[in-house]
Amino acid sequence: MGGDGRREAERQIEELSRRIGELDHAYYGLDAPLVPDAEYDRLMRRLEELEALHPEFARADSPTRRVSGEVRSDLPAIAHPRPMRSLSNALDDEEARAFDARVAQALGREAVEYCCELKFDGLAIRLRYDGGVLVEAATRGDGTTGEDVTPNIRTIRGVPLRLSHPVPGTLDIRGEVLMYRADLERLNERQRAKEEKEFVNPRNAAAGALRQLDARVTAERRLHFFAYELEWEEGSEPRLPSPRPSPSGSGEGVGEGASSVPTSQFDLLDRLAYLGLPVCTLRERARGFEGLRAFYERVAAARSSLPYDIDGVVFKVDALADQRELGELARAPRWAVARKFPPEEALTKLLGVEFQVGRTGALTPVARLAPVFVGGVTVSNATLHNEDEIRRKDIRVGDTVVVRRAGDVIPQIVGVVADLRPGDAQAVEFPTRCPVCGSAVVREEGEAAARCTGALVCGAQRKQALVHFASRGALDIEGLGEKRVEQLVDAGIVAGPADFFALQVDRLAALDRMGEKSARALVAAIEGARNPELSRFLFALGIRHVGETTARDLAQHFGSFEALATASEEELLAVPDVGAVVAASVHGFLREPRNRREIDRLLAAGVRCREQAAVRRDGGLSGKSFVLTGTLPTLTREQAAERIRSAGGRVTSSVSRATDYVIAGSEAGAKLAKANELGVTVLDEAGLLELIGRV
Repeated sequence: MGGDGRREAERQIEELSRRIGELDHAYYGLDAPLVPDAEYDRLMRRLEELEALHPEFARADSPTRRVSGEVRSDLPAIAHPRPMRSLSNALDDEEARAFDARVAQALGREAVEYCCELKFDGLAIRLRYDGGVLVEAATRGDGTTGEDVTPNIRTIRGVPLRLSHPVPGTLDIRGEVLMYRADLERLNERQRAKEEKEFVNPRNAAAGALRQLDARVTAERRLHFFAYELEWEEGSEPRLPSPRPSPSGSGEGVGEGASSVPTSQFDLLDRLAYLGLPVCTLRERARGFEGLRAFYERVAAARSSLPYDIDGVVFKVDALADQRELGELARAPRWAVARKFPPEEALTKLLGVEFQVGRTGALTPVARLAPVFVGGVTVSNATLHNEDEIRRKDIRVGDTVVVRRAGDVIPQIVGVVADLRPGDAQAVEFPTRCPVCGSAVVREEGEAAARCTGALVCGAQRKQALVHFASRGALDIEGLGEKRVEQLVDAGIVAGPADFFALQVDRLAALDRMGEKSARALVAAIEGARNPELSRFLFALGIRHVGETTARDLAQHFGSFEALATASEEELLAVPDVGAVVAASVHGFLREPRNRREIDRLLAAGVRCREQAAVRRDGGLSGKSFVLTGTLPTLTREQAAERIRSAGGRVTSSVSRATDYVIAGSEAGAKLAKANELGVTVLDEAGLLELIGRV
């Protein structure tokens, strides 16, 4: 390689070493990762490649020559009796196959037996037991020196303070401290309530909890521990009690409770569990590469159902004698490898933000990304949730962002790499007009979502709005269910409610699964809906916050649609039980030009609302609450409800202590039982008519 190439290699080695050092400090020292693990692994692998090509430029303090990590200056330091090394990675089947081939060749075997375990995404810990009593706990730190977290470890209920069976001498046990996903969610809920920083993932939450100066803080955060290794100096092998008699000829154990030296990794884990240490039960013995791959695939399929995060599996040569023969490299043992899953997080560029309109009018920002492979697929879009989430994470167009995709979960942006932000990054601006129909977009106080106000005309909301318009509580047009409405919209026959009233028999009869008889019945049903009660018409329009009861209150107060359509917000607030939110919603809906054009089309199609008389609010039923249940002898429920409302009463759907009367007919069920339980007055139809007649 020429001089320019050598200088470039030297520059890259220096830059990579510096960057990895920054990332190590953020991850291990501050418990605040800057990039996903996959990006860190990519940088480390590139540095290893360059140093292999140019060993003359490899620094003595290169990150490739030590275990990543550091010791915090505010925690006591503890030297490890033996270095706590990390594991080499296998990123695909070929690298896992190559690992198996190297091991088999070194041992002179055709096939090697392995112990397959999970690779936890937590914090590596060494526990020391002296005479069976926990006396010391330390983080991995930089591999040779860790932090003393003994008081904090003692707060983890799964870690025994005394082993359940006596073991003489000293045991140094390695394992992982982690936080379950559900516990992270509860912790972040508390953090939000206190307006404090939330944790990005369970691993960093566990690290932050374990490295507290005050162990009481650790105790408040539920942590777990899994043991997976026991270390000892050669020639001082520990004798451990066995959990069960040895299978004939296996050489593992000499009888239940008897002590002997473990001969395999699998046997060692069984014995650690027998001592009362938490050991993961999801482990298997496997033979050769095909066995390793089968375990990997089974765990990958079950990964999302686990209560904790893992980022791969670990393959260890099972026989401990074989492990000693294979030995270790500077950073990792030759007898083990971590088979990593495809990264669930990756870095990419945010190219832009588009806005999708849902069936209810809610606007969802969608990130358009430079394509990136994450979670086993190539991702180019991710959800940004809502405006508050974008502002909280300070996401800007042009940023380098962290994209996460776990299992079948919709990809999402979990953070920004702030130190990679370009100078021309732009803030995300939310539209004031719907990107689909151009109607005004509003965001009501206390709500996370912004919404399009053009419910009647917005293409994104069209099908749901039309189904609602024809539904039972609205215009009640029989035959216009969800599937029929979808068919009419997809065929281009109906775009808005007014189009229902222009449907012709011959056009409908030509549709699939319709026929002339069904077409005539549908047209007749539509004709019968041309003169709805004002309350039904108002409810049919789909005005946000206007249910059947509010629609009835508005209709009875104003009497006609013309009076309601010209009412000011102050006049709307004069309607009993109508507050500022409802008044603003009604006023804004009826003044949105696109909505008014569709309403004018309805009126032009011959739709005329029947006026409704004002209720007797000063009558004897004023302020009284009623619930109807069962079948009445002569009145339908709607007829009975109308009589109650005309006398000033209110009809609700559920029984509570605030209910004044339950009107019960035949086959009344749970509502009648609830009324009897609460002591609510129960009347039959005759009793209701008598009560109304007295007022």
